[in-house]
Amino acid sequence: MTTKATRDPARVARRLSGALRRVMLAMVLLAGAGLACGARAESVLKDISYQAMPGGRIDLTLKFSGGVPAPKIFTTDNPPRIAVDLANTQVGLAKRRVEIGTGSTSSVTAVSAGGRTRVVVDLFHASSYSTHVEGDSLVMSIANGMTGAAAASAAYTDPSKMLASATASVGNIDFRRGSNGSGEVVVSFEGNGASADMHREGDRVIVDFSNVKLPEKLAQRLDVNDFATPVSSVVTRPRPNGARMEIATHGVIEPSAYQTGNQYVVEIAAKKAEQQQGVLGKVEEPKFSGSRVTFNFQDIPTRSVLQLLADVSNLNIVASDSVGGSVTLRLVNVPWDQALAVVLRAKNLDMRKTGNVIWVAPQTEIAQYEQNLANARMQAEQAQPLVTDYIPISYGKAADIAKLLTQKSLQSNSAGAGGAVGNRGFLSARGSVSYDDRTNTLLVSDIPEKIREIRALVAVLDKPVQQVLIESRIVIATDSFARDLGAKFGMTGFRTQPSGQILSTGATIGDTTSLTNSIAAQQTVINQNNLNAAYAAQQGTVPAQPTLPPAITFPGGLNVNLPATPAAGSFGLAILGSNYLLDLELSAMQTEGRGEVISSPRVITASQQEAVIKQGQEIGYVTFQNTGGGAGAGTATVQFKDAVLQLKVTPTITADNRVYLQINVKKDALAGFVNNPGGGQVPQIDTREINTSVLVDNGQTVVLGGIYEVSKQENLTKVPGLGDIPGLGVLFRNKQRTNTKAELLIFVTPKILGENMK
Repeated sequence: MTTKATRDPARVARRLSGALRRVMLAMVLLAGAGLACGARAESVLKDISYQAMPGGRIDLTLKFSGGVPAPKIFTTDNPPRIAVDLANTQVGLAKRRVEIGTGSTSSVTAVSAGGRTRVVVDLFHASSYSTHVEGDSLVMSIANGMTGAAAASAAYTDPSKMLASATASVGNIDFRRGSNGSGEVVVSFEGNGASADMHREGDRVIVDFSNVKLPEKLAQRLDVNDFATPVSSVVTRPRPNGARMEIATHGVIEPSAYQTGNQYVVEIAAKKAEQQQGVLGKVEEPKFSGSRVTFNFQDIPTRSVLQLLADVSNLNIVASDSVGGSVTLRLVNVPWDQALAVVLRAKNLDMRKTGNVIWVAPQTEIAQYEQNLANARMQAEQAQPLVTDYIPISYGKAADIAKLLTQKSLQSNSAGAGGAVGNRGFLSARGSVSYDDRTNTLLVSDIPEKIREIRALVAVLDKPVQQVLIESRIVIATDSFARDLGAKFGMTGFRTQPSGQILSTGATIGDTTSLTNSIAAQQTVINQNNLNAAYAAQQGTVPAQPTLPPAITFPGGLNVNLPATPAAGSFGLAILGSNYLLDLELSAMQTEGRGEVISSPRVITASQQEAVIKQGQEIGYVTFQNTGGGAGAGTATVQFKDAVLQLKVTPTITADNRVYLQINVKKDALAGFVNNPGGGQVPQIDTREINTSVLVDNGQTVVLGGIYEVSKQENLTKVPGLGDIPGLGVLFRNKQRTNTKAELLIFVTPKILGENMK
């Protein structure tokens, strides 16, 4: 009998629906896999190379195949590093670490995990950087510790790149609170080519942006205290060819910065408690954080206690064979690491931790072990082959750095017996250093480890010294006023006596005699002419031409002669009568003078280097010697005196970008000559000088000092008695009044020069 199974239509529909869903799911998975494969189209880092550039700059080139990925870059200050994260990138390098040791760059290391690659640039000290793409390569230019536009100018030597980099501008400045309580300042850029350099100054974090433009609306102060982060405020100001951001902080912080796309993020985080140990220079008590335990044992073996602590801490504790004895413990609710420290201290033991393994041994045994390691390390150092390296010096002198590397340092004798012991400085016992003056290069022969240390030291020391422009202005202002009032007054009278004599009065006997003689001579001539005319009339002849009598000479007749000298103007009055003569002359003079002499010497010098600039003249004069006894005029000697304007200054740039000045300013001028008793003349010099030290902000103008002189003088010359008559007394006196004011001011403005300053 054949049985035919009946089919349920609903069941069949469910089976078909499930099969259809499985087919669609498989198609979706296959499509997703295809998309994932497409998304995981990876680039390969094929090569890392570098090129040393002038000024200690390093151009690091990362060459890719499959396209240059977009880098995410961040920096750390301790230790100084630049990290470049590359997504969807594999490492195809034969050598993953490249030693550089030039400028501020120590080495480059590339690691890869999970389809991502991180390139870590180890630095000797924090330095600024910039990146750009050239074909299938990413080029990173790392400056030699320069800041601001100095790094930008070192990174972009191609004028076309400089032009392209100058188009960047700050689009926005934002602040946010991080998930760990940190403060994050986010700076967004519009355009390419912006570079940033971050450093700390006390409780502030300074970020200098180069090759950017800061809009006026973003030049402001952000008060961010309400965010409850280590950041108090953010102040952004424009600078030449860039901007400066000052982030005020409080507490112990750890700043970091990274760049992603067109954003530059500065993160200010509070330093962890374990990282703050010793920050203030104090030895803090150890802090224990292990889980708490309770022990109460009488004479338990020490090794058993260590076993119990290993079980509690989940660590591996290895005890030396020399660890023994027993210990009595009563510890209630204490951290297990504190219990371990107590046990070690009680039994004169010590420990060394490596990973999750703790080795416990007597203190003397550990000390001997470490001493043996040190001896082995020294012996290995003695056995290492010497290598020779050539280190070019850019800014200093190779001779000075060679002396610094080889000079012996003095250390106190630990035995307390006095004296000192010497070492080899920065070289090993077999190391040596020499230098070549022509190429300014160090020649170092030592083991590789010491060579790396010396390169790191040279990278720190061989930096350009900052320069300072010192501008000074010496202002000498004078104001003078003089007034002189005087008068000439004279009265003369004369008449003829019946006896024919002339009686006259005048200012002086000479005036009277002169007038009398003049009138007598005229009378004599008139009488002679009359006699000649009478004789001619008796003889009937023509009278001779009469002789002209001499003119009467009237004397000055000055009873008072006190005029203004020299007179700017005068008023005269004369009255001549039949037998008297009256003369009156009033004179006056008033002068006003204002003068201003401005001298502006300026000089550029390096920090801690003295600079002198002067201008003026050497005044020659002749003196005579041996003129007293013998014959002749003596021996003539020509000598000189300086009358110069001189600026002598030694600037020192402080860590907070201020300038400490040791300055001497002198302004001499020739006042005249003084007669030398032995013959000749000696010049007389007016000297104005200031010698001082002052601390000035960068670009601040300070008045170093000034001298203010006021001279007032009044002179009165008069006829006694008559000069005191009210009103009429002005005719019998001369009055002079002189006021003189002189002021000397010295201004100084120091400016720290840099590539970002015009």
